[in-house]
Amino acid sequence: MSIRVRFIVIIGILSMLACVVLAYASYQFSIKNAMDDAKTQGAIVFNMIDSSRMYFKKSQRPLVAELVEDDRFYPEIMSGFVMTRGVWEIFEKRFPGYVFKQATIDPLYPPNKADDDERKLIESFGKNKEMKNTEGVMAKNGKQYYYFARPIEVEGPCLRCHGTPEEAPKDQVEIYGTDHGYDWSKGQVVSTAIVYVPLEKAMKAAKKAATSLFAMGAAGIVILMGVIWFFLSSGVVAPLAKLQEKTTQISLGKELDEEIGIHSKDEIGDLAKAIDRLRISTAKLLKRCAGK
Repeated sequence: MSIRVRFIVIIGILSMLACVVLAYASYQFSIKNAMDDAKTQGAIVFNMIDSSRMYFKKSQRPLVAELVEDDRFYPEIMSGFVMTRGVWEIFEKRFPGYVFKQATIDPLYPPNKADDDERKLIESFGKNKEMKNTEGVMAKNGKQYYYFARPIEVEGPCLRCHGTPEEAPKDQVEIYGTDHGYDWSKGQVVSTAIVYVPLEKAMKAAKKAATSLFAMGAAGIVILMGVIWFFLSSGVVAPLAKLQEKTTQISLGKELDEEIGIHSKDEIGDLAKAIDRLRISTAKLLKRCAGK
């Protein structure tokens, strides 16, 4: 393998490794930014929903309780869960892809049933009452989400609807039945309010950016290899080949009257001068020998 080819191969390998490292670093940086952005979005969305619930709990529910008979139940104006779900349905139409769930171990409303991952979160909140929220990445239906979750602990007013079926409002029993959503106890962590922020677009964007960067780097490497190949061919290999040919002729006693013809101001030029001096010395030596 020629020096030129070896040099190109080494430079190509090193450049490609640098390109891969740069693309990977870009991907990781994009992923980190996506996670940070998702974390911020999740916190904002969650606190918006939580603020709506707190307002309902402190201001609306007491007023509604005064206006509605004890044994009546109108979910849209008396249930914090239903109110939150209604607000989210409007929000979801404007910002599709986000998911909010009042994940509950034993809910009145079946779609709120916690899956395995959500059940684990609820159990963690129940074991550690000091943990006020948690967040991270979770896969749902083959898609990646950044989630932001907060525990929901049973309070006294909750038992009006979630104590026993006998004590619950008749309207509620007629709507939801008596099989689920009862026998809760005060202080028990029964559910978690959780917001899922989609990561799919951010992940695809990160991969696309990394792939584009790698492609541009690879294209740059190809161009660089071409430039280096041209430089080596014209500035190094061709002069060395000429010097090799001239040296061979001098060793055979030929072309001693012809100058080397390379005048570059670098190491190759210095080598050419040295060979030229060798040519002159050889010519003089042969003349002396011929004179004797």
